[in-house]
Amino acid sequence: MTAETGRWIRNFVDGVFVEPDEDRGFDKVDPATGLVFARVHEADSSLVDRAVAGARRALDEGWARTPVRERADLLRRAADRIEERFEEFVAAEIADTGKPVTQARELDVARAVANFRSFADVVAAAGQESFLTDLAGGRQALNYAVRKPLGVVAVIVPWNLPLLLLTWKVAPALACGNAIVVKPSEETPATATLLAEVLAEVGLPAGAYNVVHGFGGDSAGEYLTSHPGIDGVTFTGSSATGSHVMKTVAPRVRPVSFELGGKNAAIVFDDVDLDEALTGLTKSVFTNTGQVCLCTERVYVQRSVFADIADGLAERARRLRLDRPTDERTTTGPLISQQHRNKVLGYFELAEQAGAKVLTGGGIPQLGPELAGGSWIEPTLWTGLTNADRAVREEIFGPVAALIPFDTEAEAIALANDTDYGLAASVWTNDLRRGHRVAQAMNVGMAWVNTWFLRDLRSPFGGVGLSGIGREGGASSLHFYTEPTNVCVQL
Repeated sequence: MTAETGRWIRNFVDGVFVEPDEDRGFDKVDPATGLVFARVHEADSSLVDRAVAGARRALDEGWARTPVRERADLLRRAADRIEERFEEFVAAEIADTGKPVTQARELDVARAVANFRSFADVVAAAGQESFLTDLAGGRQALNYAVRKPLGVVAVIVPWNLPLLLLTWKVAPALACGNAIVVKPSEETPATATLLAEVLAEVGLPAGAYNVVHGFGGDSAGEYLTSHPGIDGVTFTGSSATGSHVMKTVAPRVRPVSFELGGKNAAIVFDDVDLDEALTGLTKSVFTNTGQVCLCTERVYVQRSVFADIADGLAERARRLRLDRPTDERTTTGPLISQQHRNKVLGYFELAEQAGAKVLTGGGIPQLGPELAGGSWIEPTLWTGLTNADRAVREEIFGPVAALIPFDTEAEAIALANDTDYGLAASVWTNDLRRGHRVAQAMNVGMAWVNTWFLRDLRSPFGGVGLSGIGREGGASSLHFYTEPTNVCVQL
């Protein structure tokens, strides 16, 4: 246990919290201060076995056959209970990530509530296709599909939006009658564990939701994805890790849903409302300290307004407030870890070597002794780079973007699509015909016009290329978390 709090973050397996093994623990560090605030119990392979077995037993003992209405009601109770314990979730999210309290309240925890309610509505309203087939002699056959739970699902979530992305997967998986084993990031274990308390409180059967803590290789992540009792894997994280998970499940041909990295583009045309574009770009580049898979790292600006956008965005970046996460005035938190900050700083060096001009940022801020040990970094903007430079081609995942000029619509589309990734893009223009045209030309899973991060939870979410496989959201989630059986009856 830690001297600071004496607190353990425990695994939750088959309906109970497991007492930690003192020899299998690792420190959880506050990203804002660099101080240890808890010890996390690392699951070994036998504990992962118990979690998978508990999940299978929950299915066999009736959870998979629970009527849809009862499952939807349980999701709504979970949403209500999260609201009742709202500030506990906010505190856990801040401790895990160091993000500002306003974001934790207005985005992360609020979306967790919305995820449960949205998927309760989706599953309650979902229908089934049926077909009448004409046969010889005037007879017919009726074909209809029955959807059954996928089974035991491994849910692996990242550290950037840990509660939001966890509930984005857990809510539809439970709505469809699956049992779940969650492996949260080792950087952000708290909210997945707190959610276990909530789901137990609202009556989810033991074993239907399990949490195992640990790392990737030779730890809980690998034990889980390679486990023969897992029927499917849903993963959000880096493209490299997604590729490794795919190799792991390939011999057993298990279905996967991957939302991976992004190197997202924004295209700004010269007819745009400058203030509206600058407000949107400030959000899309710097939200969550740039640690969102949908964040913009490449900004292509029509040459006639390039100076206006560059100067305006730099000025707004300089106005961002980096301070204690619990301060209501704070707009920008730290990066998740010192290791990740070193990665981002490495790209700062690469950009400098490639001839980048730093408009603002480019280093580590001085925030006083209380925050000196945190993983802080300055919001940063560059000009002078091209699509050939590594800092423009590779995902950085920090509060940084390169601004690059263009002249024609065709050039902008070619530049934006010149990437191995394909998650999201945004188009900024007052010509809505052009907005539709350019958005549809983007090789991405999601394209916004004159906005960013605006989501209808019923719409499909996912990417192409190195950005992932499959879609989640609304009916797309129901399709992944279920398997259809077609029934054909000759009438």
